[in-house]
Amino acid sequence: MKKLLIGLLMLSAFQYLSAQSNKKNKVVKSAAVAGQSTSGIKLPSKPNIIYILADDLGIGDVSAYGSDSNHTPNIDQLAKTGIRFQHCYTAPLCGPSRSLILTGRYAFRTGAVNQDMCGNMKPADEVMIPTVLKSAGYVTSMTGKWGQLPLNPSDFGFDDYLRFKGSGVYWSGEKSKAEIYTENGVNKELGKDYMPDLMHDHVVKWISSNKDKPFFLYYSLVEVHGKILPTPNSKPGSDIYADNIAYMDGLVGKLLTTLDSLKLREKTLIVFMGDNGTAGGYAKRGTIGGKQLSGKKGEMLECGGLVPTLANWPSYIAPNQVSNTLIDASDLLPTFAEVGGAALPTKNILDGRSFLPQLIGKKGNPREWVFCELGNKWYVRDDRWKLNREDELFDMINSPFEEKLMTNYSNNKEATAAHDRLKAVLDQLNPAGGILDDADGSGRHGAKIKAREAKKNGGKDDDKKEKKKKEANQADGD
Repeated sequence: MKKLLIGLLMLSAFQYLSAQSNKKNKVVKSAAVAGQSTSGIKLPSKPNIIYILADDLGIGDVSAYGSDSNHTPNIDQLAKTGIRFQHCYTAPLCGPSRSLILTGRYAFRTGAVNQDMCGNMKPADEVMIPTVLKSAGYVTSMTGKWGQLPLNPSDFGFDDYLRFKGSGVYWSGEKSKAEIYTENGVNKELGKDYMPDLMHDHVVKWISSNKDKPFFLYYSLVEVHGKILPTPNSKPGSDIYADNIAYMDGLVGKLLTTLDSLKLREKTLIVFMGDNGTAGGYAKRGTIGGKQLSGKKGEMLECGGLVPTLANWPSYIAPNQVSNTLIDASDLLPTFAEVGGAALPTKNILDGRSFLPQLIGKKGNPREWVFCELGNKWYVRDDRWKLNREDELFDMINSPFEEKLMTNYSNNKEATAAHDRLKAVLDQLNPAGGILDDADGSGRHGAKIKAREAKKNGGKDDDKKEKKKKEANQADGD
């Protein structure tokens, strides 16, 4: 009788736990219908999502982060009425960064490890943010730079698009060299228009036409990618780089005004972010508190991949927040999916983790580390320590200004524990076992690198011209 009683009690407990598990699963599956996220957070039904991606904008370019040289009042307003993230990381170069953002997957899985290899991605293999959100009833638009990504935005799920190929497209050149952009499958000449204005007009028209539907807008800005050219507001002798940042900031302000006029602001999540660190020589002017930052675009130092990231959503995100939550760019896809009540794709491994709870002041399940990769270089980082592929450990307590290499830490228990912990993360990810850079390992344009090497080996290369090309490529990167 005693054994029978114990058995009945165990069976009852098992049935109870199974019922609770099934109940929980039902809640998760019905989250989109009930207006509740998979984290159990109550949300409005299908809010709009606007993702603004600035080009080559590092933290030293934004006054909300303490920039000494630049003034960005409209971008700062997003922070004052929302949240500023201090530790958001992406790939340090345009193509790999955008591939990571749109797929939620690390480059060693997708093959987007250098600029050219990003173009090998196929819609049959990779699922991007618009496809995820369209499954939940969203209309989607991509406006701006499509960069090194292949095909057209429509091939990866966007309903609407205006795209230009390459980088730094502001004004058209001579007639024989007119800049070409593509709007929903139709190639057009830029003419006398200023590309940032043309893009913004497209954005406003599309939002106005879809204001009664849940929408996702990927607004991929031109500024401040080189070649830095005068804006319509530039005056003789003015600081052209500062002019470009000011013009971009003004476009953000105009977008906010449009959302207010259409009464969409309260139901729209806005995320503003840079695609990588500041480029080339412009990084020198991006000081904070008089201090030079460590790293720039194309580098694996801190400010190659550390980017400004702000989120704003009136009534849901409290104002004047500063968050030390660790975020990497793979987290955007699952975050937007949770906001929109969309199911995550299941065909591939996803590396991202939703930070929706942290957006609205809840603990959630924050990251303990972020991963950064470019070419055949990578590192994993937590809130204090960084470990790279070469097994070098850095103390990042004084970042973003200093990275201290720990040359001998065998007697430092904290450093040893950090090394072992981060090493275990890298061992589990195993990026070396994935897809590697097929060029020189730098992550830059493999085809250009190979062509230069072949020309050099043939003895036809002019050293001075080659040096200038290399410097331009490093400054541009895209």
